[in-house]
Amino acid sequence: MTRPLEGKVALVTGGGRGIGAAVVRRLAAHGADVAFTFQQDRQRAAEVAGAVTAAGRRVLAVQADSADPAAVAGAVDRAAAELGRLDILVNNAGAFLLGALQDLSLAEFEQTVAVNVRAPFVASQAAVRHMSAGGSIINVGSNAAERVVFAGFSLYSMSKTALIGLTKSLGRELGPRAITVNLVHPGATDTDLNPADGPNAATVTGFTALGHYAAPADVAGAVAFLAGPDARYITGATVNVDGGFTI
Repeated sequence: MTRPLEGKVALVTGGGRGIGAAVVRRLAAHGADVAFTFQQDRQRAAEVAGAVTAAGRRVLAVQADSADPAAVAGAVDRAAAELGRLDILVNNAGAFLLGALQDLSLAEFEQTVAVNVRAPFVASQAAVRHMSAGGSIINVGSNAAERVVFAGFSLYSMSKTALIGLTKSLGRELGPRAITVNLVHPGATDTDLNPADGPNAATVTGFTALGHYAAPADVAGAVAFLAGPDARYITGATVNVDGGFTI
């Protein structure tokens, strides 16, 4: 198998499950050594780490709360120190809080913004201190930033929309350093939080041109492409991996 990321080091936030875990596995399969953060589930984190080791790559699992900016920056610095460098940052960790506008609390607002907006900013700020030419930052957003078909998404959609501005601005700022910054918008993806056989799955699928949920590996494939050499002239872009939900 071609290993286009051989010799690279990546950090994936929220890499202990779901899309993040699939990204960790795919980057390792493409030859990268991978650090990832997780919040609580040590058993799942160990399973993900084991998959990286089985692929013949080095791995570092860091328990860190993405709502804590010091923990986020510390995870970045630790990954660079222990794995020797940092070439790829995937801002994947997210908070998914839904509710009617009048029912959302200020604490829920602050939690969502802390994880979905502040953490990618802080991680990117820390990462670029370690990155050289050829580095890449990939933000993981949501197709809810572009199309909302259900009520209750105001807070979540707002937070994910912020990543569009962050991605474009950092793409412009870091372009002279040959560091690319791109955004992946997943659609409905079969994870524990949003299973393909869940109560709203049939309705969601009805809005999707391809008529089914994505697998986490589908999103991971797009992330790995944007992290690799074939995407070296792509920056500031948004890639929708949503089966045509936003058509």
